[in-house]
Amino acid sequence: MQGTIKKLTDKNFGFISQAGADKDLFFHANELQGVEFNELREGDQVSFEVNDTPKGPAAVQVKKA
Repeated sequence: MQGTIKKLTDKNFGFISQAGADKDLFFHANELQGVEFNELREGDQVSFEVNDTPKGPAAVQVKKA
């Protein structure tokens, strides 16, 4: 899937927005592939997979596009 970094926090997690989706997806820095958290900027394009967690869907295997 493809999306855009919507928000980054100082606690090593953020949110990804997807076109046509109602809710943003949570992601944690541990799920980044080939990029460091501090290299990401709001507005960056990313690709990812979606994993169901106890707290709802989350983005995993996040890569900068």
